[in-house]
Amino acid sequence: MKITKDIKYVGVNDHEVDLFEGQYIVENGMAYNSYVITDEKVAVMDTVDANFKDEWLNNIKKVLGDREPDYLIIQHMEPDHSANIANFMQVYKNTKVVSTAKAFAMMKQFFGTDFAERQVVVNDGDTLSLGSHTLTFVFAPMVHWPEVMVTYDSTDKVLFSADGFGKFGALDADEEWDCEARRYYIGIVAKYGKQVQTLLQKAASLDIAIICPLHGPVLTENLGHYINLYDIWSSYRVESEGTVIAYTSVYGHTKTAAEKLAELLEKKGEKVIVYDLARCDMAEAVEDAFRYGKLVLATITYNGGIFPFMHDFINRLEEHSYQNRTVAFIENGTWASTAAKVMKGMLEGCKDIRFAENTVTVKSALNDESMAQIEALADELCRA
Repeated sequence: MKITKDIKYVGVNDHEVDLFEGQYIVENGMAYNSYVITDEKVAVMDTVDANFKDEWLNNIKKVLGDREPDYLIIQHMEPDHSANIANFMQVYKNTKVVSTAKAFAMMKQFFGTDFAERQVVVNDGDTLSLGSHTLTFVFAPMVHWPEVMVTYDSTDKVLFSADGFGKFGALDADEEWDCEARRYYIGIVAKYGKQVQTLLQKAASLDIAIICPLHGPVLTENLGHYINLYDIWSSYRVESEGTVIAYTSVYGHTKTAAEKLAELLEKKGEKVIVYDLARCDMAEAVEDAFRYGKLVLATITYNGGIFPFMHDFINRLEEHSYQNRTVAFIENGTWASTAAKVMKGMLEGCKDIRFAENTVTVKSALNDESMAQIEALADELCRA
């Protein structure tokens, strides 16, 4: 795939993977992106997953023919991008590796060598001339590993963005960018919003025409749309108005309460998304909890705490820096109901969480009292 006259795509599509990073469902596979810049000197940008060594090396060979790369530039050491460094260096024995000092320390851990005689260690803001192309290296620590850098080619105005602006799905998948990019960002990068904001501020000074991420499609049009979404996600602002209701239920009574609330909210014109946490894709539920401004958590008291799927869900919210949202609770218990207290306690460390004044307490099954509480909560959420 030709990106510019001098920049070619040499990455691969993975339709064998079922769980990316061992946890994220990827029905449409995954792309591991790599690029070649041909100039007076040749640079290869990153490698690919270990399972695609031969395909990737063949892709490079098709672009370069008998030419040998002068540089292998490594922006990120996660194995889906770095696994073939040693294989590449065996094939191209004169190529130098360009990366950060922290990345070379990780290479030593992964491969038993840091390629000391062939390494070029760069610092933040350093440049590398390939001839007509000048590359500038911009450090992006903790987006989302400490060694990460991105690379800007001022000649073609291309930002090689590492994992930034990536998405789930192979490149031959026909799907919208926003949804799978959001699920990717929230699941993998959301904890590091402050660091992403810092990188966006650095990128704002660059004249960018093309974004080349390590996952997902090359972005060439309407870049403001993608950058704006990254700004919203990384600053934890509400992207869409609406309420997410996430519930767990054993015998159906808590489910009924959640559905009654959803029905009332929809009648009042509220957009509502409901998740059964025992059966849904948990990553999608987390994604929507960050997308929308209001969240209702409904569960039973279980072993003196809360049901395991709800416990897992709240843990995921907390560890991804969930913040700046309105949260309400529906609890159910036949005796000694403590679910709302437990859920609230788990979220109290999150920043700028506004807890609803109304809590619904179901004692075994819905009755007139708990229905009145649901109605009061619906009214409060519509006012929020």
